[in-house]
Amino acid sequence: MAYASAFFSAGSGSPAAAPAALRGRGAVTNVGHRYQSDPRQAVDDGWGSDPAGPQGRARRTTVRIEHARSVLARNDSPDIPFDRSVNPYRGCEHGCVYCYARPTHAYLGLSPGLDFETRLVAKANAVQALRAELARPGYRPQAITLGSATDAYQPVERDWKLARGLLGLLLETRHPVVIVTKGALVERDLDLLAPLAAQGLAAVYVSLTTLDPAMARTLEPRAAAPWRRLQAMQSLARAGVPVGVSVAPVIPFVNDDNLERILAAARDAGAQRASYTMLRLPWEVRTVFEQWLQAHFPDRAARVLHRIEDLRGGRRNDPAFGSRMRGTGIWADLFAQRFALAVRKLGLNARRFELDTGRFVPPAAPSALPPAAAGGRAGAPVRQLGLFD
Repeated sequence: MAYASAFFSAGSGSPAAAPAALRGRGAVTNVGHRYQSDPRQAVDDGWGSDPAGPQGRARRTTVRIEHARSVLARNDSPDIPFDRSVNPYRGCEHGCVYCYARPTHAYLGLSPGLDFETRLVAKANAVQALRAELARPGYRPQAITLGSATDAYQPVERDWKLARGLLGLLLETRHPVVIVTKGALVERDLDLLAPLAAQGLAAVYVSLTTLDPAMARTLEPRAAAPWRRLQAMQSLARAGVPVGVSVAPVIPFVNDDNLERILAAARDAGAQRASYTMLRLPWEVRTVFEQWLQAHFPDRAARVLHRIEDLRGGRRNDPAFGSRMRGTGIWADLFAQRFALAVRKLGLNARRFELDTGRFVPPAAPSALPPAAAGGRAGAPVRQLGLFD
């Protein structure tokens, strides 16, 4: 059932035939994207039930190499509390069905559905590229957010170690960094994060959408289990790394009842700050999410979508600055009050994480380094991982 473009009739939440959920994957199929010049219509030719068929029941994760001209992305959005970020990977194997970065795969001519979580790109020269940018004479430091779009600690990071290489460079240059992740693999880099934090140069926000492992396996199938994320938060806090929790996204009638329990568990694990965002459905994310919703929660699909419309001024997505992260209307106001009350009772957000930008030391240019010191895996072959590797 490929490239569905109108899985639910507009505004009604009424489903067409639902593709089956895929074990270990978030999206249930590939979807068409806005740059396609040849619309496609799914036809059942008898191969649809083949477990190795084209829709990814046994689809393997592949990683191809990209040599990026630059890796430091800048933004001036008033909704985002940082102005620069680095994402060493395109696509994300975590498979979070709600991921707002999914539409970026369309720029590569790939689907924001299954392709986004199975056909990944590693920026193999990420460390060298960032080194060159930090070495520019006019560079002025502000905290870099690592993993703002796709998670830097997704499973392929175990082999590629690009996030680790970037942290090593930031420690070398005493540059502040904020990490946002669902990956417990962040614990691996405590040897870098602890000295960064000791100099006021690092903070980590762990995204936690639910405490229910079964729900997590459907929402974000290859991210760390909720208990592992809490364990990672505890390890970070014990090492002196400032830790926050991000309840993102909040999905009506799916995980919105978890808010107070998530915040309490995160506080007990060492979190000092908390934030949240409401579900966003930009571009193709809408189709991916609606298909997932009908596959996993057909009994409440229409109810969920109608509440999203209540939060988005009658639409299923609101791209406007100022409202896109939190929604508008009575339900958005009620949730904001719940969050504020829980934060106050738990003693969260009592102080800000202040990172030091005054310690920065420009790095040596990449051309001045021996090859072994540059980092990354520029010569690495395409890597294929099995379904549950």
